[in-house]
Amino acid sequence: MASLLTYRALRKSAAFQRWHQNCAPALLAAVVDRQSKQYSRLLPGKPVKIGCASGFWGDTAVAAPQLIYGAKLDFLVFDYLSEITMSLLTAAKNKSPDMGYAPDFVQVAISPFIRDIKNKGIRIISNAGGVNPLSCGAKIQEAASAAGVDIKVAVVTGDDLLPQSSELAKAGVKDMDSGREFPPNVHSMNAYLGAGPIARALSLGADVVITGRCADSALALAPLLYSFSNWSLDNFDLLAAGSLAGHLMECGAQATGGIFTDWYNIDDWDNIGFPVIECAEDGALVLYKPPHTGGLVSQGTVSEQLLYEIGDPVHYFLPDVVCDFSQVKIEEIPGYEGGAVYIKGARGQPPSDFYKVSATYGSGFRLTAVCVVVGPRAVEKAKKTANSILTRCRRIFKQLHLEDFTSVNVEVLGSEHLYGENARLRQLPREVVLWISAHHNQKRALEFFAREVAPAGTGMAPGLTGIVGGRPKVSPVLKLYSFLYPKKHFKIDIHMNGEHVEEYNRQESPTQVYPSWWELPQPETPPAMELPTGTFSFRLEDLAYTRSGDKGNTANIGVIARHPSYLPYIRQALTSQAVEEYFEHLFEQIKHSTRSKVRRYEVPGVQGFNFVLHNILGGGGIASLRSDPQGKALGQMLLDFEIHNVPNLLEEVASPR
Repeated sequence: MASLLTYRALRKSAAFQRWHQNCAPALLAAVVDRQSKQYSRLLPGKPVKIGCASGFWGDTAVAAPQLIYGAKLDFLVFDYLSEITMSLLTAAKNKSPDMGYAPDFVQVAISPFIRDIKNKGIRIISNAGGVNPLSCGAKIQEAASAAGVDIKVAVVTGDDLLPQSSELAKAGVKDMDSGREFPPNVHSMNAYLGAGPIARALSLGADVVITGRCADSALALAPLLYSFSNWSLDNFDLLAAGSLAGHLMECGAQATGGIFTDWYNIDDWDNIGFPVIECAEDGALVLYKPPHTGGLVSQGTVSEQLLYEIGDPVHYFLPDVVCDFSQVKIEEIPGYEGGAVYIKGARGQPPSDFYKVSATYGSGFRLTAVCVVVGPRAVEKAKKTANSILTRCRRIFKQLHLEDFTSVNVEVLGSEHLYGENARLRQLPREVVLWISAHHNQKRALEFFAREVAPAGTGMAPGLTGIVGGRPKVSPVLKLYSFLYPKKHFKIDIHMNGEHVEEYNRQESPTQVYPSWWELPQPETPPAMELPTGTFSFRLEDLAYTRSGDKGNTANIGVIARHPSYLPYIRQALTSQAVEEYFEHLFEQIKHSTRSKVRRYEVPGVQGFNFVLHNILGGGGIASLRSDPQGKALGQMLLDFEIHNVPNLLEEVASPR
C-alpha cells in the first residue's frame, strides 16, 4: 500500500502515517469489496472486471496505482498508440535498436508495482510494444527478475509491415480514402490486429501480454474472449459488446469526466478516477470508477465517449467485428458514489477479410513559431509581423534559389481566429499569441525561417514579448497513408519469456464484403416533424453535449441531446449543411471531389448524432500546421451554434406535466 503514497497528497504527520500503514489498507479494501459486490449484483453470473490506466503515451502516472489498489480487477489494460506515436517510436528505434516501445509502461506503470500486481492476480495487457514489442517484453522480464517475481510475459508480433515496403509498392495498394498510390519514404507501417492473438496468449498462461499495433478496443475484448466459454470469434453481438467495453475505456479518464462538456461540474481533476468496466457473459456492461476519486460517471460523460472518434455508428469497422453502436443504451444507476452506468445494445456484423494498415511517410519539413504580442491593436500587430517575417524569408529564398514555402498558416490566438466568421469578440484583445507555421520541401529553407523570427522583437512591432521555447526547431513532416491488406498475408506469432511459442492460427469465421465508406448508403433521417415555433433562441450548449476527435484528416463531432424533447429541434436546425457552413473556413478545397464534406448520422440509442467532417484538419496529426491539428476544439466551437424561433424548451422540460 506504500505505493499509494506516490500519487496522493497525504499529510506527513507521524500519527497519520501510522494510521495509513496499519488501518488504511484494510479500510480501502473493505470499501472496494463492498462497491464491487454492489456492481456485480447488477450483472448476471460472475462478471469480468477490467480497468484502463492509460489512454495515450504520456497519460498520468497516478492511474496505475489508483486501479491496482483502488479496484478489484481481473485485468488491467494500457493503451499507448496512435499514428503519430508509431512514427515517434520508429524514429526512436532507428536511433537505438533496443527502443521503439513506450518506456513509461515499463518504468512508471509496471516496475514499481510488479510485486503487488502478481500478488493480487491482476493480468496486464498493453500495446506498449509499439514497433519493438519483443524489447518491451524483455524489459518487463528484467523488472520482474529484479523484484524477485516469477511471471510469464507474452509478446504478440506480426503487425509490422515495414520490411515489406518494396513488395507492397509493387502490389499496387491504394489509399483507402483518397486512392493515392503507395508513397515513397515510408517511416512506419503497422496493421491493426485483433483480439484473437491476445486471448490465445492469455490461454497459454501469460501474466502480461504485450502487443504492437492492434485495435485499441481489442485490449479489452481479448480478456473477455478468454474468460467466457460461450464467446467466440463468430458470435458477433458479443464481440461488439466486448469491443464497446474497450472503446469506452480506451481513452482513460475521457469516460469518467475528463473533457466533459459540463466540465465546471467536475470536481478533483487532480485525482480523477479511471474507468473500470464489469462485463457479464451476456455482454451487459457496468462502467464506474474507483471509490474516493474525482470525476464523474454519467449518461452524458459516457455517451460523449461512445461517439468519440467514430464514423458511421452502424458500421464501426474493427478487425474482429463490424459494430453497430447506434442503438446502445446508457442508463445511470442511482446511489453509487461517483456515478455508474449500465450499458447494453451493441450489435455486430461479420468483419471484412482485411486488416487496416496505417503507414506514415516523409513529406518535407515543418516549423512552428509561437510568440506573445501585447499592447493596443495587438491583433493587427501580430498579423503584420507574421506577413513581414514570411515576406523577408521569401526574399531570402529567391536570393538563394530556393523554392517557396509549400504552405503556411498564420493564426492570432486570442482573437477567435479559429472561429472565422463566427467570431464574437466585441473588443479586440490587447494580448494575443501569434502562431506562424510553414511547410517546405527543404530543411535548409526553414532553418532560415527559424532565424528570422527573433529579429521581429527589435525590428518590427512593439510588444512582442518573447518566443515560446526559444528559436523554433525544424522537424520532418509525416503524413498518414492508410490501406486495406488481406488478413491471409499476415503471419502473427506469440512469444513467451523471449521464446517463440507458436504461430497464431487465425480461426476461420464468417467475413463480409463491404463497400467504401462513401459508397455506403446515405444515413436515413426520420421524416420531418411539424414542430411548434416560438420566440426563443438557444445555444447548442443549452440543449446538448458535444465531443470531437480525429481520424487522419477527418474529424467527427458527437452531439447528444440533454433531453429527448430537444432532439427534434436539434435535428431540424443542426443539419449537415448547417455544420458545413459553420466550419466552412476550415475545410480544404479538394479538387474534383464530389464527396460531401459533412455527413450526419443518427444515434437514437443516446438521443444523438454523429457528424463526420472530411478534409477539415489541414492534413491532420503532425502534418497539419494548425494549432488544433486533431479537431479537439471543434465540438466546443459548435456549442455556440444558435437554434432560433423555438418555444421555451428549457421551461417545458423543467415544468412537470
